[in-house]
Amino acid sequence: MTLLFNLLFFVIACVGLILSGSFLVRSLTKISRFLRITEFVAAFVIISLATTVPELFVGISSAISRIPSLSLGNVIGSNIVNLTLVLGIPILLARQIKIESKAVRRDALYMVLLTPLPLILMLLGGQLSRLDGILLLIIFCFFSYKIYKTQRKFPKVLENHIKPLEMFLFTILFLLSIAALFFSAHFVVKYAANLAGNLNFAPLLIGLFLVALGTSLPELVFRATAAIKGHSEMALGNTIGANAANLTLVLGITALIYPIQTDFLSFLIASVFMVVISFVFLTFLESEDRLSWKEGLSLILLYVFFIIIEIYLQKISY
Repeated sequence: MTLLFNLLFFVIACVGLILSGSFLVRSLTKISRFLRITEFVAAFVIISLATTVPELFVGISSAISRIPSLSLGNVIGSNIVNLTLVLGIPILLARQIKIESKAVRRDALYMVLLTPLPLILMLLGGQLSRLDGILLLIIFCFFSYKIYKTQRKFPKVLENHIKPLEMFLFTILFLLSIAALFFSAHFVVKYAANLAGNLNFAPLLIGLFLVALGTSLPELVFRATAAIKGHSEMALGNTIGANAANLTLVLGITALIYPIQTDFLSFLIASVFMVVISFVFLTFLESEDRLSWKEGLSLILLYVFFIIIEIYLQKISY
């Protein structure tokens, strides 16, 4: 009975997280159009931050609750979901995603180079300390500034059909969405921790699967919409930007509040899988000028394979 109760309220909290995240993305998309910035930069800098806010608030809540390993699992799980399921489904819906700029490949390479950073820091110190958190935040600031400065290389500007009154209303929607996200994230962490106890799972594993899927749905909505409407740079930019923000901004703030420690074996396996999937994503980008339905299907199957591996390891551990 307790398990069903915790599962029900966890699902309700996740729905709140998804809805508030979707409204946040919608409001910031309109604000980006009003500011008339380029598609890739909008997706990379602004929308990526919006779609990363659920992971960020889960990280803050888990750190305050002193279970930051839940956030670590959420970040790794979200990055794996982002590069497989959440990118593969929009590719299948749109039949393909065109790669219109060489700079997309370059920034994807930077993201891949960032991917093993948490693993390296964990190997060096046995945890992600507050000092590591500061380092990750510095890297995030540098990375975001560099992308913003290269805006001229992405000439496609968002069309502006937004009136000043609409801009004001969407700003209000943005603020309300932030507040709703904060409360939803608090209850997601609370009931995820309860589920971990009920199922005898480590918080890292709950974060890897249940929480990661919940916090990644705003990205799925945004990318699917962008891909179907032909805004390929926005879909790819959001993928690259969201993963970079998760690895640096989210983990950095979480570690700064409370150092992150976890079961190293589970963390190691998930981290290695994240690095491998990032490399596969980069390989797909480099091979052709588009991501076809075959690549999309391959990415989805990679996620299925990841789930099978983790479930198998969980079984032999107990």
